[in-house]
Amino acid sequence: MSSGPELFRSGSLVSAREPHQARIGVFDSGVGGLTVLRELYRQLPQESILYFADTARLPYGTRSRAEIVQFVREILTWMAQQQVKMVIMACNTSAALALDVVRAEFDLPVIDLILPGAKAAAQEGDRVGVIATPATAASNAYRQAVQEVKPTAEVWQVGCPEFVPLIEHNRIHDPYTLEIAKEYLQPLLEQEIDTLIYGCTHYPHLAPVLRKILPRSVKLVDPAKHVVAAAAQELDLMGLRNLHAPLPTRFGVSGNSEQFAQLSIQWLGCTPLVETVQLPTVSPQPLSVEDSAAC
Repeated sequence: MSSGPELFRSGSLVSAREPHQARIGVFDSGVGGLTVLRELYRQLPQESILYFADTARLPYGTRSRAEIVQFVREILTWMAQQQVKMVIMACNTSAALALDVVRAEFDLPVIDLILPGAKAAAQEGDRVGVIATPATAASNAYRQAVQEVKPTAEVWQVGCPEFVPLIEHNRIHDPYTLEIAKEYLQPLLEQEIDTLIYGCTHYPHLAPVLRKILPRSVKLVDPAKHVVAAAAQELDLMGLRNLHAPLPTRFGVSGNSEQFAQLSIQWLGCTPLVETVQLPTVSPQPLSVEDSAAC
């Protein structure tokens, strides 16, 4: 594994002097970020990708702000060592709790899902529901972002702690998953929402289940589609679009590589080659007074 000033391409080396050919880093706690990866393949097929899943520490949605900030610091430190040209946080919990902190600490473009998803939802409706991890829901990040775009919009958020573990254990079609989804969606149905935001990148995998419960008139907003469009705009602004053939996607996990590979097959259509990554040790830093107050 190279962590120096060079990148591997088909057995040869690509100099870091060719920054447009560097990979885009994408990270999530698990397979949820594959929804973003699929959009990258669709919208930016010439870009090379480094995908990292922090499976050893999932789910993120029940973690404290301090833990999430530390996890993201370690991931971004490693990705910077891999010479990525941009990072997409394919994890709403990380964006809600750590984005502002790490953007100030890393000289690296970091794109998040929340604002692109909120803009899309604001264009779709006036009564917006958000299903998210408990940490993302408690942060009010989506409510603030939607109402920043459309102050008249009403936004309701529901924390769904069981969704990520159910998806990661491949239990999407279990009867229990349908029942717990009905329970989570009931408060939003009572508010007669017209739009629903997937506030976690895992949740689009639940679309067949959610569609059984939601009225057909409810529009589903997948921030993955919109964050990739935002990333494309940023690449154009920086002049970093890759105009050559892409490298094969590189997959890394902090936990069990075989388990991640097997779970990913159904969404990637192939078995990915996955490496186990030892993240660098980064000394914890105390959050500022403002960040601590926001916890």
